[in-house]
Amino acid sequence: MIECIQGDIAHQPDIEAVVNAANAQLRPGGGVAGALHRAAGPELDHACRPLAPIRPGEAVITGAFALPNRHVIHCLGPVYGVDRPAEALLADCYRNALMLAEREGLRSIAFPALSAGAFGYPLEEAARVALETAIATLPDCPHIECVRFVLLDAETTACFQRLLDTLQGNQPTL
Repeated sequence: MIECIQGDIAHQPDIEAVVNAANAQLRPGGGVAGALHRAAGPELDHACRPLAPIRPGEAVITGAFALPNRHVIHCLGPVYGVDRPAEALLADCYRNALMLAEREGLRSIAFPALSAGAFGYPLEEAARVALETAIATLPDCPHIECVRFVLLDAETTACFQRLLDTLQGNQPTL
């Protein structure tokens, strides 16, 4: 049900909704937001404008346009050391995105590592909040069959996978 892969969030054709690590104005930018907006085309920007601004922890949904998905769920993660309480706001991102996907009847959702890039959230802490929140929220989301964490590099993927294995009780054998 929960998986961690290294890859490109803009190329997840078997997933119904991808999550954008959005800025408050939901505009194209760098990182995940830039990649998703480039892949989706200018219609995504037009669809986002009436929904902005959003606050840290909030999630809103649009169509996916030229992306191979049905929807994009946009979340504004907290800036570490600025937005408080950071852990609660980051957990709200994941919880709100999952609940939005559930309300839409979606079966699959893919997340990046929200706030762990330009927003400065320490990787281990960001992974723990993401995975603990997903595990705690999924029982309230019976439609969702797959939660995928799509991570940019091998280090981030290994961190998420190691923590997921620990949380699910799948300790690797040495």
